[in-house]
Amino acid sequence: MANQMISKVEGNVLILEREFDAPKELLFKAFSEEDNLKKWWGPRGWTLTVCNLNFQEDGTWHYCMKCIDENQKDFFGFESWGKGVYQEIIQDEKISYIDHFSDAEGNVGINGMPSTQITISFEEHDGKTKLINRAVYPSGEALNTVIGMGIEKGMTETWDKLEEHLSAIK
Repeated sequence: MANQMISKVEGNVLILEREFDAPKELLFKAFSEEDNLKKWWGPRGWTLTVCNLNFQEDGTWHYCMKCIDENQKDFFGFESWGKGVYQEIIQDEKISYIDHFSDAEGNVGINGMPSTQITISFEEHDGKTKLINRAVYPSGEALNTVIGMGIEKGMTETWDKLEEHLSAIK
């Protein structure tokens, strides 16, 4: 992949950036439509088995990522549930939400994992779009926990899949 992710840590904030060869309207659709999310969300070897999206302010996105790659050994068959609560949506410009780990019923805060304030911005220049994902954690320690869990590798793989999906739907 030509476009690599740039990762910056500032205290309790993780900023991830990457340029995609697609207009911002297409990138926004990839984040705002259930059928699109199902095709690319999650790292390599993981699939969305549940994707319930109510994409509007105060709406929620409840999802389950499941590891379907036997080569990932201990993770094979593992399910990771999440729930996003949308706060601000500006068409083709910005999506802001609180991201929680959850259970299958959508209950949050059950496993002691921190919730995260996510703001995704789309900046288009000459037909290419810079995607900026700004994640604010409750503390530097909480951020270090998710870095230790491999968030940067996972997001790189997720955005690789996004790039492949964008190429398929352009």
